[in-house]
Amino acid sequence: MSQVVVVSGGGTGIGFATAKYFAGRNGQVVVVGRRSNILAQAVEEIGRAFPSAPAAIPFTADLTLPDQVEGLRDTLKEKFDAFDVLVNAAGGHVLRQHPASAYADGLAGVARRWTDNFRLNTLSAVLLTEALVDQLRAPGGRIIFVSSIAAYRGSGQGCYGAAKASLHPYCYDLAKALGPRGITVNAVAPGYVEDTEFFGAALSETQRAGKLAEAMNGRAGTPDDIANTIGWLASPDACHVTAQILQVNGGAERGR
Repeated sequence: MSQVVVVSGGGTGIGFATAKYFAGRNGQVVVVGRRSNILAQAVEEIGRAFPSAPAAIPFTADLTLPDQVEGLRDTLKEKFDAFDVLVNAAGGHVLRQHPASAYADGLAGVARRWTDNFRLNTLSAVLLTEALVDQLRAPGGRIIFVSSIAAYRGSGQGCYGAAKASLHPYCYDLAKALGPRGITVNAVAPGYVEDTEFFGAALSETQRAGKLAEAMNGRAGTPDDIANTIGWLASPDACHVTAQILQVNGGAERGR
C-alpha cells in the first residue's frame, strides 16, 4: 500500500523536492500551497517524472487561515482513512517577499514584520499539524518540520530566525505527546540551499561566496539534500528517532 504523504509548500523548492522524493517511491502525495498555478505545474512535473506513481493531488490553501486548513482536513478525511507522513515545508522570509518599505512605518512596521513571519513560518505549521494529527497512522506516523540554520544563529533580521526557532519546542512537545502512539516528530534545519525561491537571485556573488565558505564541505545545499533527510526520517529506519532537530548545512552552523 502506498504511503500517503502531505507536503505543505509542495510547489517549489524543498517542498517540491520532498514531494518528488515520495512520489519516486510510489507514495500518494498531496501538495499544499497558496498558488494554484504553481501547484498545477508541480503536479504535472511529478506526473511526468513518475508516471507509475499515484497521481499527486494539489490543494490550494492559505495555511495561516483556520477555515482554509479545516477545509483541507475535511477533504483529506473524505479521501483517506489515514495518512502516513506530514511534512511542514511551507514558510519563507517576508522581507524576501515584500520590499523593506512595506515595514518602514516605525514600531507598527516592526510589529507587522514579526507577526507576518510568525504567521508564515510558525502558525502555518501549527494549524496544519493540529488539524491533521488525529488522522496520522498510528503506529508509524511521521511529522517533520522544516526549520532553518537561522533558528540557531539568527538571520540578521531577528524575526525569521525567531519564527523558525519556535518550531523546536513545539516539535519536542508533540514528540512527547505522540510517542505513546508510535508517531515520531522531528525537524530538519537547512542552511544555504540553492535553487529555491527563498534565496533565488537575492544574493550577490560576494554573499554567495561567503555562504559557500561557511560550509565545511565548501558547497551549497540542494533541495534534494533536504528531501533525502526528510525521506529518511519518514522511513522505518528512523523509527527510534524523535524530538530531534537535524542540521543539514554542511557544518555551516559551527563556522569555519
